[in-house]
Amino acid sequence: MNILRAPLVGRFLRWHYARPAMQCALLIVAAAVVWHGLFGPQLAPRNLATVLTSIHWRGFLILAIIAVGNLFCTACPMVLARDIGRRVFHPALRWPRRLRGKWLGVALLVAVLFSYELFDLWAQPRATALLVLGYFGLALVIDTVFAGASFCKHVCPIGQFNFVASTMSPAELHIVDRDTCRSCRTSDCIKGNEKQRGCELGLFLPMKVGNLDCTLCLDCVHACPHDNIVLSTRPPGAELLERGRRSGIGRLSQRADLAVLAVVFTFAALVSAFAMTSPAYAVEQRLAATMGTRSEWPVLAIIFLVSLFVVPALLLTGAGAISRSFAESRSTLRATVITYAYALIPIGLGIWVAHYGFHLITGGLTIVPVVQSAVVDASGHALLGGPFWGWVGLQAGAVFPIQLGCVLLGAVGSLAMVQAISQRDQPSGPAALASAPWLAVVLLIATTALWILSQPMEMRAVSVLG
Repeated sequence: MNILRAPLVGRFLRWHYARPAMQCALLIVAAAVVWHGLFGPQLAPRNLATVLTSIHWRGFLILAIIAVGNLFCTACPMVLARDIGRRVFHPALRWPRRLRGKWLGVALLVAVLFSYELFDLWAQPRATALLVLGYFGLALVIDTVFAGASFCKHVCPIGQFNFVASTMSPAELHIVDRDTCRSCRTSDCIKGNEKQRGCELGLFLPMKVGNLDCTLCLDCVHACPHDNIVLSTRPPGAELLERGRRSGIGRLSQRADLAVLAVVFTFAALVSAFAMTSPAYAVEQRLAATMGTRSEWPVLAIIFLVSLFVVPALLLTGAGAISRSFAESRSTLRATVITYAYALIPIGLGIWVAHYGFHLITGGLTIVPVVQSAVVDASGHALLGGPFWGWVGLQAGAVFPIQLGCVLLGAVGSLAMVQAISQRDQPSGPAALASAPWLAVVLLIATTALWILSQPMEMRAVSVLG
């Protein structure tokens, strides 16, 4: 189904000002978050900065990805601010070759997740507002100095998260007829024209595969003079099985940085969910006592280092070594691990959906009283009525069956992906034996996730070491 031809949604998306309209809406929300975070009450449950970012933004972001695709990047207000900045500053430099790829984005993603736990950003409205301002400032500085979408492609940690998650989205942009592209002499989809810029992320549509590095900006759709690009439905995850070269990315089997991003994406889902539970605080206290410290950062650093790098390295290296012993191909251990690493994305996404969905379902209605309170703070009058502080959401116990379903669905997706990769690479050999260790890894991750989600939540207002 071509979503761009749908009666209402399609007409809106094909409207030339659809993206600026969505960006303006989110820019207003971002401004409200910053204003209330800086000047509103510094009580997290009553401040837009903490409520909107920790509950609603994260929840709707992940739901949009699994429903359609990378809609947050489509409506990203930072790109709008950058476009305005480029009216004054005209970038001429190219992004440094040594910094290309996902390594910097992976490091920043880990840094953001680490900072979120270390500084208790869910409980710090002013710090959350400053983080949002920092995002905008970084995007402006980078993209007013370097041409293209350097910030989106190589730096933005939210973007890297979205790129990986959107590989499981049910829709993607692609061409309709290859012959039309072969006869095209202008390549407006990537070069742009006098009325519309082309793809700033360097994705040439005839060679584009899937959603990796695609911000769903629709610039290519508006630039194509032949109306040869569609946003159509497809099987989620199918792009991860493509072996050929793809525009702007190359071969997935040769991209260690993308494989590491997929692994961090998956194991960070476990760490982020674990950090909410009582056992996490017990682990921190025991580590602190062992290390003889009352400072939280070294304790948290060890947890992140072990959970995001040491354990995944041991698990995946072991699985790769066992898999190679059964495989007919002569692939190196590195190539084997990279190939199968992408199969972890579905279970990782399932855990993120279970985690963020929990906060959205149990706290979704809090937006009503918080907005009412923010209006009182801004105007001094209850223009929207007195805050309905009793509005929250479903009870936590009622959400667990939904979380269970999300994790199991993600696990089934990863198991199917492992089998598909094995059968693709071992068409006439012992595919079942080659896939066995990776199936065990997926089941271990799923079991761990279910154990974490079944643990009691901990009040997260103060440091456990303080």
